[in-house]
Amino acid sequence: MTLPLFPLNTVLFPGCVLDLQIFEARYLDMIGRCMKQGAGFGVVGIMAGREVGQAPSEHAAVGCEALITDFQQQDNGLLGIRVQGARRFRVEATHVQRDQLLTADVHWLEEQADRPLADAHADLQALLLALAEHPMVAALGMTAGAQGQQSLGNQLAYLLPFTEQEKEQLLAESDPGLRLVAIQALLDSLQGDALV
Repeated sequence: MTLPLFPLNTVLFPGCVLDLQIFEARYLDMIGRCMKQGAGFGVVGIMAGREVGQAPSEHAAVGCEALITDFQQQDNGLLGIRVQGARRFRVEATHVQRDQLLTADVHWLEEQADRPLADAHADLQALLLALAEHPMVAALGMTAGAQGQQSLGNQLAYLLPFTEQEKEQLLAESDPGLRLVAIQALLDSLQGDALV
């Protein structure tokens, strides 16, 4: 499967919402094609390079499919789109087109069956509900909470102030229970740093 890529300094997770401003010709063309075909594009984290200009020289090996849910012309004249994360994928090979659009041969990653939330996840659930009250999170419409371990892990990994590298590792983790364990370890580490 070949997928156009949108490399960003952010990591998108399944079920999470991202607002983007589109102004480069290559991405305006890509968004137009995606909308005509009812298709998505891939969001991958940038490891070396920049979001604008030349295609980045290095990007993450695992990304997330982005499906366009809304679009509008903004006051500044730019195209604004809202996307929702869908399937995770692993990049097998990339190609840079003449307009510097990056495309990739991708392999869709299997998702394990979601598991119900347990009492052990109560603190993480409470944290997600607290995050949902933040105006920036509320503006994305991400206020429904989590239905299972998969959605709890994805939303927390997306919203918490972890490094991009940490978020990439969380995105690559296929086991929802292990992802929650890793998130708790990162939170403990953040709290430990805050106490020092």
